[in-house]
Amino acid sequence: MRLTLLLLFASCLHALAARPNFVFIIADDLGWADVAFHGGNAPTPHLDRLAKEGVQLTQHYVAPVCSPTRTGLMTGRCWSRFNVTTPQNNRALRWDTVTLPKALKSVGYDTAIAGKWHLGSKPEWGPNHFGFDHSYGSLAGGVGPWDHRYKKGEFSETWHRNEKLLTETGHVTDLITQEACAWLAQRKDAPFFLYVPFTAVHLPVKEPQGWLDKVPAGITGDVPRHYAACIMHLDDAVGKIVAALEKSGQRENTLLIFTSDNGGSWSENNGQAYPADDYPTGPLPANNQPLRDQKGSVYEGGTRVPCIASWPGKLKPGKHDPPVQITDWMPTFCALAGFKPETDLKWDGVNLWPQLAEGAKPPVRSIYTVAPGFRSRSFRVGDLKLVLQTKNNAEKAELYDIASDPNETKNLAAEQPAKVAELQTALAVYAQADKDAVAND
Repeated sequence: MRLTLLLLFASCLHALAARPNFVFIIADDLGWADVAFHGGNAPTPHLDRLAKEGVQLTQHYVAPVCSPTRTGLMTGRCWSRFNVTTPQNNRALRWDTVTLPKALKSVGYDTAIAGKWHLGSKPEWGPNHFGFDHSYGSLAGGVGPWDHRYKKGEFSETWHRNEKLLTETGHVTDLITQEACAWLAQRKDAPFFLYVPFTAVHLPVKEPQGWLDKVPAGITGDVPRHYAACIMHLDDAVGKIVAALEKSGQRENTLLIFTSDNGGSWSENNGQAYPADDYPTGPLPANNQPLRDQKGSVYEGGTRVPCIASWPGKLKPGKHDPPVQITDWMPTFCALAGFKPETDLKWDGVNLWPQLAEGAKPPVRSIYTVAPGFRSRSFRVGDLKLVLQTKNNAEKAELYDIASDPNETKNLAAEQPAKVAELQTALAVYAQADKDAVAND
């Protein structure tokens, strides 16, 4: 009997060990061409190596702004289902939402977040209530890099560990990295999910002198140099997390994803209501080229971001060109972890693993995107992308062929009115599920 129990216990441990770990790293406002492997002017050697040795997802779509993207990642559903379309401090998710960490936790995973939450900026709305065993960082949005304060107002004091607000010294990128690496070092037998939503390169940027000294001389101007240093600092942080995985012996059993929550921003670095901390003044020089527009927009520059999937020995180096979306990662991770929903979770995302690892032909799928306040939306089916802009209660339609015109320079709406009408009808059907899970309880 005792031998049987020991064998059963060993079998259970083996089953847990066989499941992959997941590390999901997300930058904040990192533009398409801010990374060197997309032609950026700031060196990013650690990300370049991940891109070279992993899979680059060349058409990875997110929301135009931060809280919606995080909602999509946590739920596998479009953010508009929760009426989350803007950066918000109110609770974004219903209490009964089956989130990604909740799902993984239910099948034996340890779960942690180190970084920016921004799906409810009070401790009682924080990550520990939505499936995370351990949480650390900003409950609200991007914070001042040295004082760790959010914008002036009710949610300015936001830095926390497991629901308790705290004061610490140090640069925000270093603090997040240290917490992530320390948590990794404590892992034992259980598989784990580590979510690392950095605040870099969100404004306001203000980098240590050591990083400013490493910025290439060809990058001039106060804000551009701080911005480049912020990217380089972020790249180094990713390298430290990878090194921590290697040191713990977990790298070979870990699927690591790196991406950004939206396109790069051109906003004034010192132009929002953050507590003063001697921030350099001037617009952020985010590089979304050659894509159109910036953060906040449903055009490609606002929603198409760098993305790398890395799992040594499991994913062959290369590129994955079919369109995918942030909502796909929950179904993908859940499938790999062996989580089977008891009820229909109404995922908009799909399991990407057969495409990424096995070369399965992806089905033609819809990519639905909603901008802040529903003022603009886009709906992509295959290569054609419909853009609907609402102004003065009037809706204007645009149509682009992303395959031949990825930079959205030629509006085909006048030439193809039937296709516009067809996509408008399809969008209307897809949007019927919007606001079906609003957090009003």
